[in-house]
Amino acid sequence: MAETSTSFPVWATGRRKESVARVRVVPGTGQLLINDKSVNDYFGGHLRARSLATAPLQHIRAATGFDFHISVTGGGVSGQSGAVQLGIARALVEIDPSQRPAFRKEGFLTRDPRMVERKKPGQPKARRRFQHSKR
Repeated sequence: MAETSTSFPVWATGRRKESVARVRVVPGTGQLLINDKSVNDYFGGHLRARSLATAPLQHIRAATGFDFHISVTGGGVSGQSGAVQLGIARALVEIDPSQRPAFRKEGFLTRDPRMVERKKPGQPKARRRFQHSKR
Protein backbone atom coordinates (compact mmCIF):
# COMPACT_ATOMS: atom_id res chain seq x y z
CA MET A 1 0.00 0.00 0.00
CA ALA A 2 1.40 3.38 -0.94
CA GLU A 3 1.79 5.49 2.19
CA THR A 4 0.51 9.00 1.67
CA SER A 5 0.75 12.00 3.93
CA THR A 6 -2.27 10.89 5.96
CA SER A 7 -2.35 12.13 9.51
CA PHE A 8 -3.36 9.52 12.05
CA PRO A 9 -5.73 8.60 13.52
CA VAL A 10 -8.03 8.22 10.51
CA TRP A 11 -11.76 8.27 11.28
CA ALA A 12 -14.53 6.87 9.05
CA THR A 13 -18.22 6.12 9.47
CA GLY A 14 -20.22 3.22 8.05
CA ARG A 15 -24.00 2.80 8.19
CA ARG A 16 -26.48 0.08 7.29
CA LYS A 17 -30.13 -0.22 8.33
CA GLU A 18 -30.19 1.21 11.88
CA SER A 19 -26.52 0.47 12.62
CA VAL A 20 -23.70 3.00 12.79
CA ALA A 21 -20.03 2.02 12.95
CA ARG A 22 -17.33 4.57 13.82
CA VAL A 23 -13.91 3.32 12.70
CA ARG A 24 -10.61 4.69 14.02
CA VAL A 25 -7.42 3.53 12.29
CA VAL A 26 -3.97 3.95 13.84
CA PRO A 27 -0.59 2.45 12.87
CA GLY A 28 -0.12 -0.85 14.68
CA THR A 29 0.03 -4.61 14.43
CA GLY A 30 -3.14 -5.47 12.48
CA GLN A 31 -5.46 -5.70 15.48
CA LEU A 32 -9.23 -5.42 14.82
CA LEU A 33 -11.43 -4.60 17.82
CA ILE A 34 -15.19 -4.09 17.70
CA ASN A 35 -16.56 -2.56 20.92
CA ASP A 36 -13.32 -3.63 22.66
CA LYS A 37 -13.74 -7.29 21.59
CA SER A 38 -12.09 -9.30 18.84
CA VAL A 39 -14.13 -9.93 15.69
CA ASN A 40 -14.54 -13.61 16.59
CA ASP A 41 -15.82 -12.76 20.07
CA TYR A 42 -18.11 -9.96 18.89
CA PHE A 43 -19.85 -11.81 16.03
CA GLY A 44 -19.56 -15.20 17.73
CA GLY A 45 -20.94 -18.00 15.56
CA HIS A 46 -22.18 -15.68 12.83
CA LEU A 47 -19.64 -16.71 10.19
CA ARG A 48 -21.27 -14.75 7.39
CA ALA A 49 -21.34 -11.54 9.43
CA ARG A 50 -17.69 -12.02 10.39
CA SER A 51 -16.55 -12.56 6.80
CA LEU A 52 -18.70 -9.66 5.53
CA ALA A 53 -17.26 -7.26 8.10
CA THR A 54 -13.65 -8.16 7.34
CA ALA A 55 -14.01 -8.43 3.54
CA PRO A 56 -12.16 -5.15 2.77
CA LEU A 57 -9.21 -6.34 4.89
CA GLN A 58 -9.07 -9.65 2.98
CA HIS A 59 -9.06 -7.70 -0.29
CA ILE A 60 -6.06 -5.55 0.67
CA ARG A 61 -3.10 -7.41 2.14
CA ALA A 62 -1.12 -4.38 3.44
CA ALA A 63 -3.78 -3.50 6.04
CA THR A 64 -1.86 -5.56 8.61
CA GLY A 65 0.16 -2.47 9.55
CA PHE A 66 -2.90 -0.78 11.08
CA ASP A 67 -5.04 -1.25 14.17
CA PHE A 68 -8.80 -0.82 13.72
CA HIS A 69 -10.82 0.30 16.73
CA ILE A 70 -14.52 0.16 15.86
CA SER A 71 -17.48 1.37 17.87
CA VAL A 72 -20.77 0.02 16.53
CA THR A 73 -24.28 0.72 17.83
CA GLY A 74 -27.85 -0.02 16.81
CA GLY A 75 -29.48 -2.67 14.69
CA GLY A 76 -28.74 -6.36 14.58
CA VAL A 77 -25.92 -8.62 13.46
CA SER A 78 -26.49 -8.15 9.72
CA GLY A 79 -26.74 -4.36 9.89
CA GLN A 80 -23.74 -4.05 12.17
CA SER A 81 -21.53 -6.22 9.96
CA GLY A 82 -22.51 -4.16 6.91
CA ALA A 83 -21.81 -0.91 8.76
CA VAL A 84 -18.39 -2.20 9.88
CA GLN A 85 -17.55 -3.23 6.32
CA LEU A 86 -18.40 0.22 4.91
CA GLY A 87 -16.51 2.00 7.69
CA ILE A 88 -13.36 -0.08 7.20
CA ALA A 89 -13.47 0.40 3.42
CA ARG A 90 -13.89 4.18 3.75
CA ALA A 91 -10.99 4.37 6.21
CA LEU A 92 -8.69 2.35 3.94
CA VAL A 93 -9.56 4.56 0.96
CA GLU A 94 -8.76 7.64 3.03
CA ILE A 95 -5.36 6.14 3.87
CA ASP A 96 -4.65 5.00 0.30
CA PRO A 97 -6.83 6.68 -2.40
CA SER A 98 -5.40 4.38 -5.11
CA GLN A 99 -7.59 1.57 -3.66
CA ARG A 100 -10.83 3.43 -4.51
CA PRO A 101 -11.44 1.85 -7.97
CA ALA A 102 -10.86 -1.68 -6.66
CA PHE A 103 -13.09 -1.14 -3.62
CA ARG A 104 -15.77 0.49 -5.79
CA LYS A 105 -15.68 -2.51 -8.15
CA GLU A 106 -16.10 -4.92 -5.22
CA GLY A 107 -19.02 -2.86 -3.88
CA PHE A 108 -17.35 -2.01 -0.56
CA LEU A 109 -17.96 1.75 -0.91
CA THR A 110 -21.68 1.56 -1.74
CA ARG A 111 -24.04 2.44 1.11
CA ASP A 112 -26.92 -0.07 1.13
CA PRO A 113 -30.02 2.17 1.13
CA ARG A 114 -32.55 -0.53 2.07
CA MET A 115 -34.42 0.25 5.27
CA VAL A 116 -37.34 -1.36 7.08
CA GLU A 117 -40.67 -0.30 5.60
CA ARG A 118 -42.92 1.56 7.99
CA LYS A 119 -46.06 0.04 9.47
CA LYS A 120 -49.25 1.38 7.88
CA PRO A 121 -52.40 2.27 9.85
CA GLY A 122 -55.18 -0.34 9.79
CA GLN A 123 -52.69 -3.16 9.20
CA PRO A 124 -50.77 -5.35 11.65
CA LYS A 125 -47.47 -4.91 9.74
CA ALA A 126 -46.11 -2.94 6.79
CA ARG A 127 -47.81 -5.06 4.11
CA ARG A 128 -49.71 -7.74 6.02
CA ARG A 129 -53.45 -7.05 6.14
CA PHE A 130 -55.83 -8.22 8.85
CA GLN A 131 -57.62 -11.42 7.90
CA HIS A 132 -60.84 -10.81 6.00
CA SER A 133 -63.99 -12.30 7.51
CA LYS A 134 -66.66 -13.24 4.99
CA ARG A 135 -69.45 -13.17 7.62
